[in-house]
Amino acid sequence: MSQTLTLNPPFLIRPRLNLNLKLFWGLILISIIFLLVFYVFQVNFLTRETYLIQNSEEKLKEITQENENLEIEFSKSNSLANLEKYLSNQNFEKASSVKYIKILESEVVTK
Repeated sequence: MSQTLTLNPPFLIRPRLNLNLKLFWGLILISIIFLLVFYVFQVNFLTRETYLIQNSEEKLKEITQENENLEIEFSKSNSLANLEKYLSNQNFEKASSVKYIKILESEVVTK
């Protein structure tokens, strides 16, 4: 007859492994929740930035169109026809004949 002596350990190995699994799954769940919240904030940020870019592009198109219109108006207002109207409104008269003064080359100022 053989005699065998077995010792029962004072603690159970299985509950400790179970505790580690609970901690592991808890960390996984917290990580998933954190990543989902992070994803929602990223999508919100990207949507807002896209809206701002589109809004800025629309404003740029409007300003460009306004600039072109102002350039056209400026060129119309500076034409010779408008200059003639401006001069007639300022009580200028059209010269009938032009007389030039001849200056001798040897004299600059005469008394």
